[in-house]
Amino acid sequence: MKYLFDDLALAYEKPATNGRLKAQNSDFCVDEIMPIETSGEGEHLWLKIEKDGANTDWVAQQLAKCAGVKSMAVSYAGMKDRHAVTTQWFSLHLPGMDDPDFSELKTDEFKILQQARHNRKLKRGALSGNRFQIRITELEGDIESLDKKLQLIKQNGVPNYFGEQRFGREMGNLLKAEKMFNRELKKVKKQQRGLYLSSARSWIFNQILSARIKQENWLTPLPGDVFMLNGKSACFNGDGEDAEEIVKRLLDKEINITSCLWGEGESMATQEVLVLENSIAEEFKILTDGLESARLKQERRASRLVPGNLNWEIKGDVLEIEFDLPTGTYATMLLRECVEVTS
Repeated sequence: MKYLFDDLALAYEKPATNGRLKAQNSDFCVDEIMPIETSGEGEHLWLKIEKDGANTDWVAQQLAKCAGVKSMAVSYAGMKDRHAVTTQWFSLHLPGMDDPDFSELKTDEFKILQQARHNRKLKRGALSGNRFQIRITELEGDIESLDKKLQLIKQNGVPNYFGEQRFGREMGNLLKAEKMFNRELKKVKKQQRGLYLSSARSWIFNQILSARIKQENWLTPLPGDVFMLNGKSACFNGDGEDAEEIVKRLLDKEINITSCLWGEGESMATQEVLVLENSIAEEFKILTDGLESARLKQERRASRLVPGNLNWEIKGDVLEIEFDLPTGTYATMLLRECVEVTS
């Protein structure tokens, strides 16, 4: 099957402005929002690191080598783009060991900003979110429409699509998922299996959301909809709820409509929404059957992404924009709605 990311529907009119993203690494800055305070003692050394043009795994390897520990002793909350300037946390498990002498690390690609001991390791997904500061240069087109589009985004949010990077180069993770489900891959490592499963589930979610955008009801409740508290994972079915109150809470961005993350088990959706989601699933039966066979449980994800602290300034042919996003969401999906970018 051929998978085309660009076929996903836009929530707003096609951008009338284009520009250049990442003319240099400092045009794309990301800072992790860490909700955990270190205790000051324990077997784990936490490091806040700023990296510029470095791969997350490579930084972890350099830290392990300098500390004289195995790579599995180093952990981090999430991956960060190589072609960017990012700050992120790492932790090293150093039981009975002194803090390493990191002065031996001679590289321009990253530097340690802060370090502290803690009694627990840093786990994947431990972040509450990320703060973005992005500069798009060489703007061309209708600049006035860009400002209006950003006002709309601030008011209503954007589709919470999984970004293109989720699916690998040329959608390779999806193609590998198909082969894995068809038993055409003889040996699949645990990490690769996880990537293929998540890409398949993400694709189904994106298709459901895209269908609702095309129907112009992605922000309009339908019979059988399931809602999620903004910034939370708790869900509730809207059947029997006061319709006017639901609409008000959506407008206030207190709650969001959700779409399905496919897996086995009974869906929380009912009526029209259940029919819609099942019809999309039927189009990609090889993926949905594979996800069920892998025993992934059916879950929900907010269909709308509401950026926090969204601010911007347009200076001539440069857009400077900053915002906060929860973990597991994609800044590129916000940019996709307001400006066509080239790297």
